Amino acid sequence: MKYVIIFFILLSYHANAQTPARYNHVTNDVQLIHSQILNQDRYVYIHVPKIDSNQVNKPLDVLYLLDGENHFHIVSAYVEYLRHWGVIPPVIVVGILSADRVKDLTPTNSLIDFDGNVDSRYKTSGGNEQFLNFVKQELMTYVEGRYKTSRFKIFAGHSFGGLTVINCMLNHPEMFDAYVAVSPSLWFDNKYVLRLAEQKLAAAAITGKKLFYSVGNEDGTFRNDVLEFNKLFRHRSLRDFEHMYKDYPFESHMTEPIPAYYDALRFVYKTWAPETTK
Repeated sequence: MKYVIIFFILLSYHANAQTPARYNHVTNDVQLIHSQILNQDRYVYIHVPKIDSNQVNKPLDVLYLLDGENHFHIVSAYVEYLRHWGVIPPVIVVGILSADRVKDLTPTNSLIDFDGNVDSRYKTSGGNEQFLNFVKQELMTYVEGRYKTSRFKIFAGHSFGGLTVINCMLNHPEMFDAYVAVSPSLWFDNKYVLRLAEQKLAAAAITGKKLFYSVGNEDGTFRNDVLEFNKLFRHRSLRDFEHMYKDYPFESHMTEPIPAYYDALRFVYKTWAPETTK
C-alpha cells in the first residue's frame, strides 16, 4: 500500500531549475554546481520539504543521495510522506548525479569485473577520494550556504553507491552521522573495502554513528560479502554505534532500493519524535 501512495506522490512532483527554493511548500530543483576539485560542472537535484509556518526557521537535516538520477524521486517521496505523518522530521534530499559513475564511486583502480574478467569499462575507476572531497568541500558548502541546515547529515547509496558509503564511513566518518548502504558492491577490487572494514571498523572515530546495510536476492559474492561484513559486528565492541542489517529475499539487485530506502529512513529516525507544543 505504501508504494501505491508513493506513486501518486511522485505524480505531483516536478523539477524546475528556474524556481528558487522556498520553505512554504515542497520544491524539487535541478541545480548546477561548478566544481574546481573535479574540474567540471555537476548537476544535483534538491528536494526542499514542506515546513509548518511555526517552524520556518528550524534547521533541517540533509540526506545526500548517490545515483540521484535513479533514486531521488523515490527517496524524496518517502521523506515527504513520512514527514507528513510525523514519523520523521523534514529532511532536505540532495540527489547527486555522476558524469562518470565508475570513477566517482570506486575507491581504487581495478579492471576486474563482478565475474572476475577484465572489463575496459572500469578503466576510469579509482576516483572516489576526489569525489568525496567534492562532496565535503564544495557540495556541502553550497547546500549549507543556500539552505538552513542542521548538523545531522545522512549519506546513502546503492551498489557502487553503497560501496562509496561504506568507504566514506571507514575513511571519513566525520562527514556524516548516518550511513545507508543498499547492496554495496563489496566485491570490487578483490574485496578492498571489505578488507578495509576488517582493519578500521573498531576505530574510535567511527563511534556515534548509524549504519543501515542490506542485500537482496543476489547470488554469489554480493550476498556473501554483505554477510561477511555483517559478521564483523559480532566480533567488535563498538561504543555508541547503531547498525541494522536487512535481507530482502524477494527483491532483485535493482528492485531492492524501493523497500530498503524506506526501511533505512525508519531506522535512522526510529527514536525521533515530533515536538509537542503546549
